[in-house]
Amino acid sequence: MYPFGMSLSANELEQTFGAMLEKVPRLRNRVSVSELSGGLTNRNIKVVTEDGAFVARFSSNESNLLAIDRLAEYKNSILAASAGVGAPVYDFLPEDGLLVIGFLDGRTYSSVDVGNNLSRIAQSVQQLHAGQPFVRDFDMFEVQKSYLKIVKDRKFRLPPEYEKYQSFRDDLLAAFSQSDDGKVPCNNDLLPANFIDDGSKVWLIDYEYSGNNDACFELGNIWSESGLPIEGLEELVSAYYGQARPDKFARAWLFSVLAKYGWTLWASIQDGISELEFDFWEWGMKKYEDVQRDFGSAFYKAQIANLNIS
Repeated sequence: MYPFGMSLSANELEQTFGAMLEKVPRLRNRVSVSELSGGLTNRNIKVVTEDGAFVARFSSNESNLLAIDRLAEYKNSILAASAGVGAPVYDFLPEDGLLVIGFLDGRTYSSVDVGNNLSRIAQSVQQLHAGQPFVRDFDMFEVQKSYLKIVKDRKFRLPPEYEKYQSFRDDLLAAFSQSDDGKVPCNNDLLPANFIDDGSKVWLIDYEYSGNNDACFELGNIWSESGLPIEGLEELVSAYYGQARPDKFARAWLFSVLAKYGWTLWASIQDGISELEFDFWEWGMKKYEDVQRDFGSAFYKAQIANLNIS
């Protein structure tokens, strides 16, 4: 079992992961290894060799509980690379939970960076969405349903009155089904740290939750995860569609609420299984507070009404 809850030195990384890195011929002549920040379901190691720089991603052994399909992640990462917005993919050792991709030399975004580059982000997201379909779908309605079953079956902590809001979730499902635009290949987890800016392009990384989905889920989730003001979502949606679209704004905002409702349970599962020294419960409860505020609010009702406005 990998020590996901502690930061390791170069020597410790070699002791822990060296034998598995040796299984990949391109990583054998290593000049250096160092740990990269981020990664709540995996460990990311930068490996520099005489031929270039790579990222070795070691996944945790219970990530399947989080709706992560590692084979799909590998195949979708290849498709994202072919679309021109994902890092190149080199090796995949499923028995070791190891994915090897190219290291992208650039600046990792913060929430402020996301807010300052929404039009460029929209271009990269459009490029991903125009690519070949991914090998599986991602549907937050189904993911949330699965998460809830896992939390209850395993007796993980459930936020107070969580199931009280299931009726809003069901109403959203019905409302979205009346104006379905189809699915496009989406990353579905574009946190600020999953944007890499090389100065000319904004790259999109980390395809753990990738799958064909509604484009508005992607836009709403980007905005939500970066904690931007509402004007940021308006700008992102307008940049993506080329004009102001009140119906798409409504759809993206409503998907952001649904996403927070689902990711709250992601945090509950992580709280029960993760070895990381990270307060997943607090992280999830912050999202849940937004859910409690947004579901049933006047703004929520207005956006439901705006879904069919073009």
